[in-house]
Amino acid sequence: MARNNERSDTRLNVARYQVDGSTPGAEVDENEADVAGQTRMEARAQYVEIQIQQAMRAGAFDNLPGAGKPLTGLEQTYDPDWWIRKKIERENITGLGPPALTLRTENQTLDDRLDAAPSEHAARQLLTDFNARIVEARRQLKGGPPVITPMRDVDDELARWRERRSARATAAHEARERREAELRAMSWRERRRARRTEGF
Repeated sequence: MARNNERSDTRLNVARYQVDGSTPGAEVDENEADVAGQTRMEARAQYVEIQIQQAMRAGAFDNLPGAGKPLTGLEQTYDPDWWIRKKIERENITGLGPPALTLRTENQTLDDRLDAAPSEHAARQLLTDFNARIVEARRQLKGGPPVITPMRDVDDELARWRERRSARATAAHEARERREAELRAMSWRERRRARRTEGF
């Protein structure tokens, strides 16, 4: 056991000597004058400053992200959970974090999810589930930031869903009719070439 302790002390002493030149048994005083008449703290500060100046000359700090741009969010009120919200937005994380923040991000994409629903029944289920989770999060049983996401009126949202769906169907029908009219105006060779390129 004694040999192991001696070996580890020797290695430690060698490492200390390589780093700052101290020898075993010598007390290191930060204010002690070094060879050049500087204290160790002054020498370290000077070394760091030299490294920073060299990096600036080499261009290590050029073209950093956000350089020359105004700081964002200065006009907003303080949000203690800003860093969580930014992380979720930046990395497009879904399903993680406090319910108040996940409901905010889900509220922004809810219309797209409703438009992807295959039927009115499925859209109604999505809205009902969304409203139920808002009510559950407002109870604050698990704690966390306050919930500011508004609930959606199911009937109004379904009416808007129907309007968007009929507008999409009308636009698709008109585009199909326009394309058929363009094909009819072409010669049979142009029509065959156009159908090949479109994958018909």
